[in-house]
Amino acid sequence: MKNILEKNEGFTLVEMMIVLLIISVLILISIPNVTKHSANIDKKGCEAFVKMIEGQVEAYKIEFKKIPTLKELSDEGYLKGEDGCPNGNAVNIDTADGSVTVVEKTG
Repeated sequence: MKNILEKNEGFTLVEMMIVLLIISVLILISIPNVTKHSANIDKKGCEAFVKMIEGQVEAYKIEFKKIPTLKELSDEGYLKGEDGCPNGNAVNIDTADGSVTVVEKTG
């Protein structure tokens, strides 16, 4: 029976370096794709948030017969503390026609 120390099984340093190189390349390829999709997810989330506020504005108009502000929507329980899109952009309600627009953040 051979001694455990006499066995020469396992990975060599060169094999380990090749595996680490391959993993590094895969990570470098995947990170830009993840950040690109993150921006797209924020955009879709903002669009969904605007649609939700438009629905809440319509519900408020039916109940109170006037166009609300964001504060009025929050005070009456139509919104729960949301003050803007997931990407940080603010939302504005036009008091003339009730349309909901996104105010792009600067900077």
